[in-house]
Amino acid sequence: MRKYLWLLSLALFPAFFCHANTLINGAGATFPYPLYSRWFSDYQKISPSTQINYQSIGSGGGIRQFTDKTIDFGASDSPMTDEQLKKVGEPVIHIPTAIGSVVVSYNLPKQKKLKLTSDLIAAIFLGDLKKWEDPRLKKLNPDLTATGDIVLIHRSDGSGTTAVFTDYLSKVSSQWKEKVGTGTSVKFPVGLGGKGNEGVAGLIKQTPFSLGYIEFVYAKTNQLPMATLQNSKGEFVEPSLASLTAAANAMMSSMPPDYRLSITNSAGKGAYPISSFTYLLIRQDMSASEKGTALVGFLKWALTEGQKTAAALDYAPLPVALEKKLQNTVQTIKVAQ
Repeated sequence: MRKYLWLLSLALFPAFFCHANTLINGAGATFPYPLYSRWFSDYQKISPSTQINYQSIGSGGGIRQFTDKTIDFGASDSPMTDEQLKKVGEPVIHIPTAIGSVVVSYNLPKQKKLKLTSDLIAAIFLGDLKKWEDPRLKKLNPDLTATGDIVLIHRSDGSGTTAVFTDYLSKVSSQWKEKVGTGTSVKFPVGLGGKGNEGVAGLIKQTPFSLGYIEFVYAKTNQLPMATLQNSKGEFVEPSLASLTAAANAMMSSMPPDYRLSITNSAGKGAYPISSFTYLLIRQDMSASEKGTALVGFLKWALTEGQKTAAALDYAPLPVALEKKLQNTVQTIKVAQ
């Protein structure tokens, strides 16, 4: 009898081990990587059986791997397009997780402050404004002493940061919208390419007289200055938790049922103009795998307890009203019974 029980325990052990340790694989946006790293680590402490592995490869790569079904969830700073959703071949849920910002950062010796309007940003990235001593820049920044070429730096890989930035430019510049457009990967008229927010931040830091766009956290981590931008109200605003929240709150009445909403160039008072939700991409039906239950558990935590740590990492937490709607949406994900 004892021998039988011993053999039975050996037979059941592998099944128990697999059930007790669920590995979930995700990939995508670099924009929220600092936040997600913290969340996945914190969640494993309260749910030791759930291990979440996340590869920060850019939104374009995350969408591609999610579509190819090589990962369990994707991450993107821009919602998937209708065309991209069709390629997945099954219903996909977009879950906004936090609010971040794209900043215009620069490397100018002895220049601590820089103001930019939407017209100036568009002109610089179109290659129409090439010199630091351009009168248009000097008029807005009388103390600007830099001269010479503006070394423009942009993303070289498919990127949600690029999608957010080009979405903003397409809203504020008809010329940009016509010549370049919006997307995770576009053909920039001028500039050098860097891979990931990390790559762009590194290039700006090591290249005097350069200017580029990166996610706020990467600019802060690399101690890079950030331009103060004029919003749609004519106010010059810096990225902050308050200005990101203002951008989101002003757009809540426009939130569609699938949460695919752009909040760039928000009309809110005090709103930072290049703000964005960042999303997790989840399959509606995860009933074929035990991973669905574990992932739903994480999502419920991220939309409640996880929000409390967002501000410490310079991401604005979601509006409370949106959190409640998302909790109901998470309940619709089909998991194994």
